[in-house]
Amino acid sequence: MSVPFLDLARHHLQLREEIEAALAAVVASGQFILGPEAARFEEAIAARCGVPHAVGVASGTDALLLALLALGVGPGDEVVTTAFSFMATGGAIARTGARPVFADIDPSTFNLDPDRAEAAMTSRTRAILPVDLYGLCADWRSFEALAAKRGVALVEDAAQSMGASLGGRAAGSFGDAAAFSFYPTKNLGGMGDGGLLTTMSAAVASRVRLLRAHGDAGGYDHLEIGMNSRLDSFQAAILRVKLGHLDAWNAERRRLAGGYTRRLHDLFSSGTRMPAGPGNPIVPPGPPPEGSVPIFHQYVVRADRRSDLIDHLRSRGIGCGVYYPRPLHLQTCFSGLGQRRGSFPESERAAEEALALPIYPGLRESEQDEVCEVVAGFYGVRA
Repeated sequence: MSVPFLDLARHHLQLREEIEAALAAVVASGQFILGPEAARFEEAIAARCGVPHAVGVASGTDALLLALLALGVGPGDEVVTTAFSFMATGGAIARTGARPVFADIDPSTFNLDPDRAEAAMTSRTRAILPVDLYGLCADWRSFEALAAKRGVALVEDAAQSMGASLGGRAAGSFGDAAAFSFYPTKNLGGMGDGGLLTTMSAAVASRVRLLRAHGDAGGYDHLEIGMNSRLDSFQAAILRVKLGHLDAWNAERRRLAGGYTRRLHDLFSSGTRMPAGPGNPIVPPGPPPEGSVPIFHQYVVRADRRSDLIDHLRSRGIGCGVYYPRPLHLQTCFSGLGQRRGSFPESERAAEEALALPIYPGLRESEQDEVCEVVAGFYGVRA
């Protein structure tokens, strides 16, 4: 049996009529950039996240960049963030002219460790930028207290966490601003690029709306140099259709994650959480922190002999992925920051062990069985 790592066609097929009708309405309107469709989508996301302001932009990367710019981050500043994330997290900081300052992760969650983040702060720290990695909210209680204590801004990289929550608060409601991505593979994904910023602050929202349109205040009066980063109406229409299904999809992902964890615990019962090793070859995700409701954008295990396991899985038609094979401090573009291998051991260990297994709406239980059987076979365990 072949099990794809991701099969977007399974749920897109079910939505075909809804999506085609929504796109036809946009064509009929003649308004293809922002416009009423994007405004309705912004309102829906703001209501969902429990914030007064949402601003649609061209990508999740732009949402991060615009959040930082709107909060005044620029040359001479430092922004503390995780060493274990997608490139956009560190890249957005660098593009403001500020210096990314990396800190290590909590190995039990893969998210930025608050104590390590505080240890990395200096008098030049202007903001902290934690990530809700794999759809699990960061430790926002600690980060909000830290930001208040140190008088710095707090930005939530929520690119992977639409629909997640912590303590009854939705992802996208933490800090001074939050950034979402609607890249097609996300839990709420478009059919192209798209992003959105949420905030409690009218001033931040107003500045982002200005900056996303070349700083134009109207009538070609450009108050400052901005950029071209506007959500197009087709993506907004598609996303509004899919938003109505998101809760069911996320619930299905949680059910699938529970199924994986049960199967893997039955097969690999050595019990220790981390790291992976010969006596504990597969380590499933642990229970989420108290009050946290994850959405499992990825289902990530720690795997011993990961490279060989990947070859074994793919040779048998099982899709898998590595997020992320190289931490940010070891990226060539950040070599000038002075960190070397060994600087952030937990991030480096995660980069060597993390393996994402197939998880998406429509994945069948028989396919999960097949994935787990092939994993077990690699390690010589009888399924």
